[in-house]
Amino acid sequence: MHKQSVKKWGALVTAVLAAALLSGCGPQYLVFHPVGPVGKQELNLIITSVILIAIVIVPTLAIFFFIIFRYRNTPGNKAKYSPEWSESKVLEVVWWSIPIIIVGILSVFTAKTTFALTRPPEQNVNPMTIEVTSLDWKWLFQYPGQGVATVNYCEIPTGVPVQFVLTSDAPMNSFWVPQLGGQEYTMPGMAMGLWLQADKPGQYYGHGANFTGRGFAHDDFTVIAASNSDFNKWVSQTKSSAPALTMADYNKLKKPSTMGTASYSSFPKGLFDNVIWSEGGRYMPGTMNMAGMASGNSTAMSNSTAKSGIANEASQSSSSNK
Repeated sequence: MHKQSVKKWGALVTAVLAAALLSGCGPQYLVFHPVGPVGKQELNLIITSVILIAIVIVPTLAIFFFIIFRYRNTPGNKAKYSPEWSESKVLEVVWWSIPIIIVGILSVFTAKTTFALTRPPEQNVNPMTIEVTSLDWKWLFQYPGQGVATVNYCEIPTGVPVQFVLTSDAPMNSFWVPQLGGQEYTMPGMAMGLWLQADKPGQYYGHGANFTGRGFAHDDFTVIAASNSDFNKWVSQTKSSAPALTMADYNKLKKPSTMGTASYSSFPKGLFDNVIWSEGGRYMPGTMNMAGMASGNSTAMSNSTAKSGIANEASQSSSSNK
């Protein structure tokens, strides 16, 4: 009877664990279906973390259920009663050493992956830059190299590393494209960097991952990955057929609202840098350097540092970044 009960509970625990692990295999769990090198590295880190954690959790659960059944009180129990027993130094060393070792191993993997993701995923391909501004409740994408802009969608070439330089002209948000990589915060007065790359053509879901109020449910966007030729055609078509983004248009975008997608053939010069500056970037020359270098707009960067009266410090920050 005892063995049958143990088998039943063992089967139940196995079924629950299998259901929990296999539930992430469906296509609706985008993080587990990466389409670029950044997402794949992060998935590998997730899998490594799960394995290392399972080394602790699975034996702990097994021992837990074993002790419940093996040492439960039953009629005629003749087990030794030791109410004064309090500790075992051997057991203390064992159950503290194993988690410490696992945390150490996990820290090494995490640090290695984290620092690797601060560099372009592909070193032999010229990267491109997209400046992203989070608004209430929409996303503005500016292409400094192509001179076009979009709202709530962006198009990128496959196989090309893309540096998304992120800021906010609204409350703090978080930029996230689950199939391409992890999220990065967008903060007023700061420029944050995130490298992503798509290896396959397709449309990939993105969303603000930080709750931002009434329109949060509609704060999504689409990343469209296309071949280089199709991307260049899209840029040419946008420049020839879309209207220009004016400051009046931008001020309308800033107002809290939801909308569909939009394309613009041009945008005001220095718009991204000016947004950072107006939201507090003048107090943080390092972040202004990042924005200036990303956009290739060295003039805007110089003007910003001159205004702040700390050109020397900004130059040192720029040198260290390089």
